[in-house]
Amino acid sequence: MIIAYCPSVNGLERIELAPGTPLPTTSIWIDLVAPSQDEQKAAEKLMGAEIPTREEIASIETSERLYLEPGAVVMTAQLPIATRTIDPTLSSVTFVANAKRLVTVRYGEPKSIALLSRKIQSDRTIAHRGPAVLFAMLDIIVDRCADEMEAASARYDELAVQVFGDGLNTRKTASYQDAIRQLGQIGLHVTKMHDVCTSLARMLIYMNTHAKRFDLSEDQIAEVKMFGRDIHSIKEHGDALDNKLAFLLDATVGLVTLEQNQISKIFTVLGVIFLPPTLIASIYGMNFDKMPELRWELGFPFSIGLMLLSIVATFLVFRWKKLL
Repeated sequence: MIIAYCPSVNGLERIELAPGTPLPTTSIWIDLVAPSQDEQKAAEKLMGAEIPTREEIASIETSERLYLEPGAVVMTAQLPIATRTIDPTLSSVTFVANAKRLVTVRYGEPKSIALLSRKIQSDRTIAHRGPAVLFAMLDIIVDRCADEMEAASARYDELAVQVFGDGLNTRKTASYQDAIRQLGQIGLHVTKMHDVCTSLARMLIYMNTHAKRFDLSEDQIAEVKMFGRDIHSIKEHGDALDNKLAFLLDATVGLVTLEQNQISKIFTVLGVIFLPPTLIASIYGMNFDKMPELRWELGFPFSIGLMLLSIVATFLVFRWKKLL
């Protein structure tokens, strides 16, 4: 599917082209969504540059996803949709840009694209040039990265309160399992955002290196550097969150170990408490003819009372020693 954005009075008009419909030559932004071969060829003809296919995007190495074409610069980066999918192809978006137009190739539904689509249809301040649209998209992407990292940090804070507060029931294994599962989910979230930030950082450096290809002004070059600093800050936030996640995981596992030790301690104490009555029962269970209490009418209640007394005495000793 091809979605073309052409100049209009209010901004850029969104035009969803039917199969076989010619691509408008006034298109400023061409959004290729899982394009067919014919749709890709039409965009290549208008841009004067080859556009990588889905197989090429998936097969090329990370170091080769930024390169120059005769009529444009080709850059592939991951967007924040990576936090919700394992397939990097769905989260990867290829940008084919020059000083006049921008082409995006995607096979997923990044929220950043939808936000940009709504923005450029009503924002008259965005110039009708490819780099201007790309800068508007980068601004949205950086904000999305920050939001995703903040969301992961908020989830961590809630989980930390559960682990160290009263919300986590330390006598239920399911509570521990849920806490560790949530830690793993947050960790995967942060890891995906690391990948996103790394790919965006490389893309921004590449844009700054080839600023003349985009015909960027000094202000736009400074803006590219600002985006790079923002991405670096978000990545540092993720690094700090990684360390906190490791700490919380160790703490949760430590609580599990303490609970297991407490259970073992209870069984050990119970075994010691019932040892004296077991000894008494063993003595009176001997089959000797001459035993002092063998013919005594109160022998049975005496032995039971003696066993109960030994239990109470042992229990009080443990309480006195603060072992219970």
